[in-house]
Amino acid sequence: MGSLLRLFALTLSVLMIAGCSDPKIDTSSMPASIVSIEKVRNSLPSYKRNDFDQGLIIIATTSTFGGVDLLNPHRMNAAEIAEAANVQMHGLTGNQIIQRADEILRERRSREREHAIRTLKRLEDKQTKAESDQQQLTRFIIDSARYYMGMSPFGAPEPVIDLKVTNGTDQAISELILRGVVTSPDRTVPWVDETFYYVIEGGIEPEETLQWSLAPNRFGPWGNAQIPNDAVLTLTLEGLKGIDKQPLWDSPELTEREQARLERLREEYGGIAFSRVD
Repeated sequence: MGSLLRLFALTLSVLMIAGCSDPKIDTSSMPASIVSIEKVRNSLPSYKRNDFDQGLIIIATTSTFGGVDLLNPHRMNAAEIAEAANVQMHGLTGNQIIQRADEILRERRSREREHAIRTLKRLEDKQTKAESDQQQLTRFIIDSARYYMGMSPFGAPEPVIDLKVTNGTDQAISELILRGVVTSPDRTVPWVDETFYYVIEGGIEPEETLQWSLAPNRFGPWGNAQIPNDAVLTLTLEGLKGIDKQPLWDSPELTEREQARLERLREEYGGIAFSRVD
């Protein structure tokens, strides 16, 4: 029994001595850093040396250049690594360098993942709000719209827009933002394509229907004498303002760049519960 205990103690001592004998990085000075880095590298099996090299770069750039893309570290020579070395490297063995670099990358990927999921949620919320606001706008109905050339009290040709609308929203409306397009069957280019505002005197209440004859500027495109009698007016509601003169339901849609990013994030993170990063 005593022999077994002595053998176990001897084996443990050998293992401890072997563990303690692994060379470590010394960043106490520039020469010491360069020498110790090479010594630690040479002590590793050849298949680990590339991981060690990358580990040094990752640790050095993390501590010195916080904004560097750690997933694609640039090549650094021994002097640059030694100059960037800090307390994170001091006293570490080759295997510890590799392990520490792996931890840094995993932490970095975790932060990038959380940021991506937050961005996904923000874009999803923005898209949902824009779609909801657009649905609200569709409740304000343009019942009819007609464009023609009338005559002013002075006998001059004058453009006229006859407009009938119904306020199907739950808000009183004080102003309309409209886009008017005047086309004719034999013409590919519209005679008129213009956005304009109409302030409703007294406003229009929910479920109320009103009609007006508007007089666009006859000196602008609306007053073009060449517009034929069979021209067709298409009016599109672009926006509304409430009684307080503030825009209603005007959340912007996603830009093309945001839409493309949303699609990429959905492909990668769409199945992840948002509650994990709230």
